[in-house]
Amino acid sequence: MDDGTMLQVITPPVDQTCSEQTAELVPMDRGQAEQVAQIFKAVSDPTRLQILSMIQGSPAGEACVCDLTKPLGLTQPTISHHLKILVDAGLLTRDKRGPWAWFAVVPERLAAVRSLLA
Repeated sequence: MDDGTMLQVITPPVDQTCSEQTAELVPMDRGQAEQVAQIFKAVSDPTRLQILSMIQGSPAGEACVCDLTKPLGLTQPTISHHLKILVDAGLLTRDKRGPWAWFAVVPERLAAVRSLLA
């Protein structure tokens, strides 16, 4: 429907920049940005958040895959996949003891995630 009004486009003069502060903006270091993105990708899955909270809240401060399968209702390979992503992101450590692997939260990395969200 044409009501007779026209959209007026206003363009700034060519010698003006969109912001005088543009030169002061400095991006995050690329390597740091890639690490942060990996962490955010790791914690973007609800199951991985559940795993982190379960391990962090466990009495011993650690858990084995067998401790996580029943409460989450997932198979060992699925849990192991999620644990690998969390280990690769530096959020968990893996300690092999005989046939079992035990996982613990890396408190400094979790604190860094919290500070990014604050």
